[in-house]
Amino acid sequence: MASELTVYVNGRALEVPSGATVAVAVLLAGEFCRTSVSGQPRSPLCGMGTCFECRVEINGETQRRSCQVLCEPKMRIVCHE
Repeated sequence: MASELTVYVNGRALEVPSGATVAVAVLLAGEFCRTSVSGQPRSPLCGMGTCFECRVEINGETQRRSCQVLCEPKMRIVCHE
């Protein structure tokens, strides 16, 4: 059985599987990572860190590529508009 851990996406507690990326947590939370300059919602696109569409704030550090960071217990993820 896979273990789970708790992260916070936009202040809401969410259980995610151990080993999940922050991008997975954002998608499980039903959130978008950010909005474009034209107001379009953005989510992970390439899944390997080249497109930069999945940028979020992680534990106070902005512009982190969510597809490249594994979730850690009590991690705070903020999706910006």
